[in-house]
Amino acid sequence: MRLATLPAGEKGSQGKQHRGIFRYVSAQTGEQPLTRYQGAFQCRYGYGRAAESVNQGDSGQDFAAVRMDGNVCTFVMCDGVGMSYLGDFAARFLGNALLEWLGMTPNPTAEAVEQFLHELTTPASEQLEKIQPLESSPLLLREVLMEKRSRGSQAMYVCGRIELSRGSGKSRMWMAWQGDSRIRLWRNGVEQSGAFQIYCRTNERWSTREGPVGGKPHIYEAKLSNERIRLQLYTDGLNDLDAIQAYIPDEHIQVLLDATHTGGLEDDAAFIELEW
Repeated sequence: MRLATLPAGEKGSQGKQHRGIFRYVSAQTGEQPLTRYQGAFQCRYGYGRAAESVNQGDSGQDFAAVRMDGNVCTFVMCDGVGMSYLGDFAARFLGNALLEWLGMTPNPTAEAVEQFLHELTTPASEQLEKIQPLESSPLLLREVLMEKRSRGSQAMYVCGRIELSRGSGKSRMWMAWQGDSRIRLWRNGVEQSGAFQIYCRTNERWSTREGPVGGKPHIYEAKLSNERIRLQLYTDGLNDLDAIQAYIPDEHIQVLLDATHTGGLEDDAAFIELEW
């Protein structure tokens, strides 16, 4: 049963560059083949909906976005919680808000992002209240959906800001997350993802009603010298990547996004990889 929702973006969203600023925002209504962008950072990104969503014409529950402006890159990935009311809304609303906040916050902190996540509940709840189940829905279904709406919409998230050094200084990386989206980091070709894996928990997320759920946002901060860094983020629709440590060519990631071997993706999938 489809619901009336806010616009999910243009179908087949593409990364766009304007006046030296690159920006990619996923369209939840269509697929994004794996694509590369090369600036101060090298970026690969892709998006795919679950086969069931494609067949029914529904929006995906995941959301991904990247923005590059000179030596600064901000990014966000959200995974809407399917059992909540309109998880696609929470993923889209939270993702857009975090991307904008990171762009305006050169020195993010744990306290600042937690406060921001709480402050978002008011505008998010106001927008959610405006979304009504379709009038053609059976009365019983409408009552169930209205009850779910009272409990809010939820999404897991990963977000971050990277600022490359100018001159002899060190580059800075800052990230915050709640949920089980994958965060993997390679430094000079050696994977160092243990610190993220310990704190990727399915009971943690953001709620339009409560803000952070299951605890406070997890934070990672690092100052990086002249070393090669690869940061990879993806949602559980691409969990086949979990066991692979080697660099994966574009065409192989596209095979996983197409998932023709299983008749399509079993879950929505978003992918972002940054190198510098």
